[in-house]
Amino acid sequence: MIDFIFLDVGETLLRPWPSFEELFISVCAEVGLTVEVDAVVNLHDATRVMQVVEETGIRNASLDPERSRGFWTALYRRGLHELGIDNEELVERLYQRFSSSSSYKLYDDVLPTIKQLKDEGYRLGVISNFDEWLEEMLVELEIGALLDVSVISGIAGVEKPDPRIFQIAIDQAGVDPSRTVHVGDSIVSDVRPAAKMGMVPVLLDRAGRYPDEGCATITTLRELPALLGEL
Repeated sequence: MIDFIFLDVGETLLRPWPSFEELFISVCAEVGLTVEVDAVVNLHDATRVMQVVEETGIRNASLDPERSRGFWTALYRRGLHELGIDNEELVERLYQRFSSSSSYKLYDDVLPTIKQLKDEGYRLGVISNFDEWLEEMLVELEIGALLDVSVISGIAGVEKPDPRIFQIAIDQAGVDPSRTVHVGDSIVSDVRPAAKMGMVPVLLDRAGRYPDEGCATITTLRELPALLGEL
């Protein structure tokens, strides 16, 4: 019997809008630079993120605003370097654009599913690695009021996959972990640590990246209510 549903946020509930690539290109265009979509596609993939972590030594970036700025500006600077662009003004413009709530939008399946789950009696919360300004953005996106618990790393002081952030969420919800589901798009940050905490992990694989991870998997949040009836 599931009582409480936790959800990841980035790439689970919301995404850069209209896309990372289009935002990146539009910011470059503001300073008169033309960049092709194909050149930008992989600038923010996991490999580059880890390379920037190793180069800068900045880990758990969301826990401190200055650390976050240092990490993201380093990532954008590296991406521009790969495009043959050396422009600190552009680095700052990219940071500002991607730190603005106006640059993000909920996936179309989020609000209908969240409202359905609330109507069915489930309690809901988020567990997210994100800067503290996510809390305000969730309100702006009309989802904040629908959440019973919000655990954001920039406020909680700990990031996934650290089990402490999951424990904070469980404690705030006042629920047994075996009666909770955690939905997220990352095997490392969501599925595995949630399972270790005794929660029921559900992988949201919107892009079909994980053909067989041996856990409950959905490709859209709209599949979640039916799945819950099978758990």
